[in-house]
Amino acid sequence: MITVAIDGPSGVGKSSTSRALAQHFGYAYLDTGAMYRACAWWCMDHGEALDMTDTDSQTEHRLTELVAQFFTDDHFDISLDPSHPGVFCDGKDLSEVIRSDEVAQHVSAVSSIIPIRNLLIAAQRAYIAGEENPQGFSNGAGIVVEGRDITSVVAPDAEVRVLLTAREDVRQQRRNKQNSEKTVTSSDTLSATSAISGDDVAARDAKDSQVTSFLEAGDGVTTVDNSDMSFEQTLQVLIDMVDNAIDEQLFGTYVDNLNEYELEEGDEAYLTGDELEEHDNDDAIDNTVGVLAVVGRPNVGKSTLVNRILGRRAAIVEDTPGVTRDRVTYEAEWSGTRFQLVDTGGWEADVEGIDSAIASQAQIAVQLADAVLLVVDGIVGLTASDERIVSMLRAAGKPVVVAVNKLDTQMLEYQAAEFWNLGLGEPYAISAMHGRGVGDLLDVALKKLAQAEKTSGLLTPTHLRRVALVGRPNVGKSSLLNQLSGENRAVVSDIAGTTRDPVDEVVNVGGEDWLFIDTAGIKRRLHKQSGADYYSSLRTQAAIERSELALVLFDVSQPISDQDLKVMSQAVDAGRAVVLVFNKWDLLDDFGRQRIERLWATEFNRVTWAQRINLSALTGWHTNRLKLAMDTALENWEKRISTGRLNSFLGQLQAAHPHPLRGGKQPRILFATQASSRPPRFVIFTTGFLDHSYRRFIEHSLRDEFGFEGTPIQISINVREKKKRK
Repeated sequence: MITVAIDGPSGVGKSSTSRALAQHFGYAYLDTGAMYRACAWWCMDHGEALDMTDTDSQTEHRLTELVAQFFTDDHFDISLDPSHPGVFCDGKDLSEVIRSDEVAQHVSAVSSIIPIRNLLIAAQRAYIAGEENPQGFSNGAGIVVEGRDITSVVAPDAEVRVLLTAREDVRQQRRNKQNSEKTVTSSDTLSATSAISGDDVAARDAKDSQVTSFLEAGDGVTTVDNSDMSFEQTLQVLIDMVDNAIDEQLFGTYVDNLNEYELEEGDEAYLTGDELEEHDNDDAIDNTVGVLAVVGRPNVGKSTLVNRILGRRAAIVEDTPGVTRDRVTYEAEWSGTRFQLVDTGGWEADVEGIDSAIASQAQIAVQLADAVLLVVDGIVGLTASDERIVSMLRAAGKPVVVAVNKLDTQMLEYQAAEFWNLGLGEPYAISAMHGRGVGDLLDVALKKLAQAEKTSGLLTPTHLRRVALVGRPNVGKSSLLNQLSGENRAVVSDIAGTTRDPVDEVVNVGGEDWLFIDTAGIKRRLHKQSGADYYSSLRTQAAIERSELALVLFDVSQPISDQDLKVMSQAVDAGRAVVLVFNKWDLLDDFGRQRIERLWATEFNRVTWAQRINLSALTGWHTNRLKLAMDTALENWEKRISTGRLNSFLGQLQAAHPHPLRGGKQPRILFATQASSRPPRFVIFTTGFLDHSYRRFIEHSLRDEFGFEGTPIQISINVREKKKRK
């Protein structure tokens, strides 16, 4: 159900616009002002004189008892049908009489009595909630409620809250016109004159404002100034607001129900990537039985087996040995059991350089795992390296299952017998490429994993903020990850492109845990890459989409290239919070620092809103400044501006700096709303197209007023052309 609350002073067209809005959507319609006028009529009909300027306590008590009788003794009735509105007393239609000048002049005397207001507020809330259903008109789909106090007191939780307003001179002109039309058929000229002069909107505002506030929007209330708008334009603005509320309610209800109903096949398509991942990860933590590390010497098919188990091409596979370098963790499932699967680089003894670092990462993976899947090459046979791996595994004391890979046919299965000599139990013949024997292997591996003593503690909490380290190759992403984590978590080498798979690591920064994702360097032309580099770039793009914040690294000891700026643009275009990290700052002399400052003023004009941290990932210099910058960027990434505050600001902005004339016409902003956050996205409804320069002006003005440091802002323009009269 959608509740639309419309507040505002006299003469803005609340009643006519609200009825038309309710008719458009088939909603119920409640005129709370008519309820107050009916109370004034009831008191006057019972001989009460309402001409007094001040009322004593006895008079207030007497009037309150009289109004209470009006409602509790079933004298009062009201129609919620917007096509046939009406107020009734004992079956008598009061629609005309309560709009007489006499009632209009005395209604404030009744509405200013606080106990009467409280009584009517309770009645109005009952109608909104559907507890009362007069005249048989259902408000199940929604209800439009208009009057005073609606947005702030009666229905503060309404899905759509609007303060409909206009300039005082415009409102007085409209009220005079309405009164003239009411008396145009009357032969009594004095009556017509009296009606016009007696309905002074300023005087009525002053009297009503003593007990209620309706001239300024409260927090979360959208101000719609229709001084220069036609009735049709005003109605269209409100229709758009209700449409947005319906969309939000339908989507929100679907997401809220995820915990109550099982997802059917294909339902995931209705969720955003972040929500789907969150939902999946919650289930994974509930059912995960442990961590299974896949180890072996280079090029035995470890990553191919990982992809076969996952059911997708997640790990990079190439015929060249040593493609996998870091240890990479995936969420996997087999026969309803979830577990973590760790792919590692090839383990070799007595190697140097990058190969030694890769082997060290594989050895760390074994130490942190609960069980190990040792992959060997059945075609090559048992090697000395395999035996040395077994010695390392025995020292680790972890349960081990042996997988003899590349035995693609049943005729080759006999070759697995040789690996009994490893002394690790039965070797299982498989073909990771074709899937042969992988199911039986997993049955055994998960049985050992379930029985193993849990020592891993590797399960990644889903509540951690996700930070992607991005940049072109060799700018120091892995060095920064190692510096922040305090250990050699990622392989670091002078060779550009050392990292190929995204590496997740929980890192404590400033006393808070974060999930850092070290990514492969993004190279110049994705469509011209091949093999491992091509898939590394794809996974880096996916890692950016999975993150909330991107730390974009630059090697300032080298000239800033176009590719550096393209990597930065990729993070911005993905809508992620951004912090720019100028690495290797300690290597610059004074001339180099002046060069960077000149580049900052010219080449980084697109992201002047992003914070910049100068540091050294190798030594740790100034890395302590990252925490504050990351917190600020994420806080602004999730920031929401209330619709009322936003429209008030844009109204002032437009008045001070109107859009330039284009073809003799001047586009105007009707109203705006923040459609979403993460990143902040604003939808602005206008009477015409806004130039790109004016959009940039709006964005810069929003940043000056509300901050948004560290996050991109998305602005959409929805043009509502004036409808042509037939």
